[in-house]
Amino acid sequence: MPSNNYYDVTTWPVGNPAKDVGEVINSIIADIKERQAATDVNDGGKPGAVIYLPPGDYHLRTQVLIDVSFLRIEGSGHGFTSSSIRFNVPEDEWPDLHELWPGGSRVIVDLPAAGDGEEAKGAAFYIERSGSPRISSVEFSNFCIDGLHFVPDGSGLQAENTYVNGKTGIYAASANDSFRVTGMGFIYLENALTIYHADALSIHDNFIAECGSCIGLRGWGQASKITDNLVGAGFKGHSIYAENHGGLLVTANNVFPRGASSVHFKGVTRSSVTNNRLHSFYPGMVLLEDNSSENLVATNHFLRDHEPWTPFLGVDNGLDDLTGLLSISGSNNSVVGNHFSEVIDSESIRPAGGTPVIIRLAAGTGNFVSNNHVVAMDVSAKSSDSCFAAQVDALLTTEATEGLAVTTVMVDSASARNTILDSGSDTQVVLDKAVNAFRATPTIGM
Repeated sequence: MPSNNYYDVTTWPVGNPAKDVGEVINSIIADIKERQAATDVNDGGKPGAVIYLPPGDYHLRTQVLIDVSFLRIEGSGHGFTSSSIRFNVPEDEWPDLHELWPGGSRVIVDLPAAGDGEEAKGAAFYIERSGSPRISSVEFSNFCIDGLHFVPDGSGLQAENTYVNGKTGIYAASANDSFRVTGMGFIYLENALTIYHADALSIHDNFIAECGSCIGLRGWGQASKITDNLVGAGFKGHSIYAENHGGLLVTANNVFPRGASSVHFKGVTRSSVTNNRLHSFYPGMVLLEDNSSENLVATNHFLRDHEPWTPFLGVDNGLDDLTGLLSISGSNNSVVGNHFSEVIDSESIRPAGGTPVIIRLAAGTGNFVSNNHVVAMDVSAKSSDSCFAAQVDALLTTEATEGLAVTTVMVDSASARNTILDSGSDTQVVLDKAVNAFRATPTIGM
């Protein structure tokens, strides 16, 4: 029997989804609310609904306002393709490209750009509901949200390389429970996902790249997971950011370079960053700040190398090489079994003549750092106009002119009573042995 709780935007009688899918979806939500007004009908009454976006291009000129639980918006394909590569190809070569734009079920955000401090106004999908209970079980699955273009920001960069346009993909403003974002594609948005006050949120198996910032968990939250995503932010933003969260699981993500950070925690406790592949062109890859404590950072692969693509040469996140690839300001964190590769040109080290730091304990007490392996190589930086070729060449190159001297662990005076085991030799670890426990990694011949 057909369900009247399944909607196809292309057959709904209100609006034109190709011209303004936002108007269509808002009309569907209004219908759901009208038909599902009773809270208790035969032990039910509000099952929610599915809104389906068939493959196609759908301009969104009206913000979608979601204030109902149990709503699933789904498509048939995340449709990601690199707009950044295409926009940096000469226009006279565009006719020879197989595709120019992302595909699949694609929502094109045509909202006016939001101003500073008005991120919510530029969101394609805005979720908010007051009262009790919290809005629950809203799902986004298997479609693309495309911001289309970036805009000039006064930096002198080509407009399409600024990561600025005032557009957001999904913005959840109020406390929420059991939201799901799965199999989605996000591209060319200043902010892909901004979620406030999340409980049991799952962000899984998405392609979130070429956005100013990718995942932002704000306000406070608990018991959420960010897993198995392909993620890559711009140089001004965060790939994965969370504040005031507990019990957060960040696992099995492949984080691409160019984001100002790969994982950035502020005031996050009793959470895990494990089994991720993290790649960055800058220091400060993983930051645990504002007393982020009792977290586990384990069995991740960190790679820090140089920017090889010509359009972004000279761009960085403003941090110097003394920051550390992993920097911790917090207590009782465990950093265990990670691999760090620092593959850079010694001529590019900042400050000049400095020794790059891999793990830095900046503040806090009782941190445990054990069995981390560091490979540091001095390489001659190369660049190319081809993004894909340059990146692959850089990743596969393992030859170096010589090793690079690094400080594998630096413990600042504001951090004490830490335990550092087998994470660097006597000469590679800088700490006050009077207030920290230390066992050096054995060295050959010693």
